[in-house]
Amino acid sequence: MKLNSYIKIILITAIIALTSCEDFLEVETPNHKIVSESVFNNDQTALSAMTGIYNELFIATFTGGGRETSVSILTGLSADELKTLRANDLNLTEFEENEIQANNSRNLSIWTSAYNIIYMTNSLLEGVSMSSMISEDVRIMLQGEASFIRAFTYFTLFNLYGEVPLILSTDYRKNALSTQATQADIYDQILADLNVSISSLSAEYRDNDRTRVNRFAAMALSARVHLYLENWEEAERMSSQVIQNNSTYSISQDLNKVFLANSQEALWQISPIGGSGILSYTNEGSTLIFHPSYPALTKVALKDSLVNSFDDHDKRLENWIALHEETGNYYAYKYKDRSSINNISEYSMVLRLSEQFLIRAEARLQQGNLSAAKEDLDVIRERAGLNPIAILEPSINEEDLITLILEERQKELFTEWGHRWMDLKRTGRSQNVLDSKPSEWSDTDRLFPIPAQERMKNPNLRQNPGY
Repeated sequence: MKLNSYIKIILITAIIALTSCEDFLEVETPNHKIVSESVFNNDQTALSAMTGIYNELFIATFTGGGRETSVSILTGLSADELKTLRANDLNLTEFEENEIQANNSRNLSIWTSAYNIIYMTNSLLEGVSMSSMISEDVRIMLQGEASFIRAFTYFTLFNLYGEVPLILSTDYRKNALSTQATQADIYDQILADLNVSISSLSAEYRDNDRTRVNRFAAMALSARVHLYLENWEEAERMSSQVIQNNSTYSISQDLNKVFLANSQEALWQISPIGGSGILSYTNEGSTLIFHPSYPALTKVALKDSLVNSFDDHDKRLENWIALHEETGNYYAYKYKDRSSINNISEYSMVLRLSEQFLIRAEARLQQGNLSAAKEDLDVIRERAGLNPIAILEPSINEEDLITLILEERQKELFTEWGHRWMDLKRTGRSQNVLDSKPSEWSDTDRLFPIPAQERMKNPNLRQNPGY
């Protein structure tokens, strides 16, 4: 881990915050004292440090929207969503073939960028807790926002790598040789951080911008965590609170408006403004949409099997999938902007309302409430122009209904943040679905390898089975 670069990270946190629409803050302190003495000496600079973390999320490798190094793309290859168009690019083909080597550079960049984000949140949490110069309202709000980002990052790390080090401070001497924490400890920390967020954050979005998290974004992520933990009642309770806030959130009936900046369906988004330049498109747009003049520059495309799984009348097939006629490949077209300048119209979607209906549908089904589960599922199906299950199959049994819910999750959330990859793993369907790949599937392929470079730095890191 690049944990010993903590001084650089803290400086970046302070500086990146001010590279977009805010005035640049001159920070001259050359060491860790910047945390308490410079960055957190008033509300404005403390808020700017948090903005720096949000901006870094657009740049960071693992979160960088649809950039080829991101979780969305790499897990899409590992699952059954994407195929690589670069057969000689081993860093991508290893993910598609589920034969990732421990020295894969894309795998390393996921790990290191995630821990860089964690270090930034730790720096901010320590800074606001030690400072006596920021207001209490700002302190509480920033603790809620930073805790959320840390929880989201650990949730992603665990679901890619399994047990990982639980780093909760900026003490690099201690962190450099950290051992992996247990699943129970990691999830306890994730839920603890989300509880801080839920209790600390307002129901409103700071600056009316959904790139800042609020209480309902924290509830939405908590609902997902409880779903993964099979805490069905709590998953339903959390998702219901989000869904019931219909004055803020609603399902957009126009599929082409779902991924717009501050969409009514958005719970949390990442803005391209974090790129700190004149380019204003999302990484999803630039990576997934074929280059109009040089299609050979495009590295991934949708698998035909995914495209063929859609009903011909499914509006998502029409609005979210497009064919590049020159190459005969399909691509994800959820985002429409591939190359705009100074004209941000779309944000990278991280959490959205439709997932909450699917979470609640699954949670209700697992508690035996099939009728309510069908109602939630049909919200998403009817938006897609499909007939409701409640009418098509009023007597559907539990096994068939969970299959439909998981299929609907695949069609609704494809190429978004590893949903399909993580769904296959958590439901025990990886073997059945991915065994059909040309490469030989092994159950140990469910976890990515701990990067070899990190194990060389930290001998206390044990490798995942199969690597």
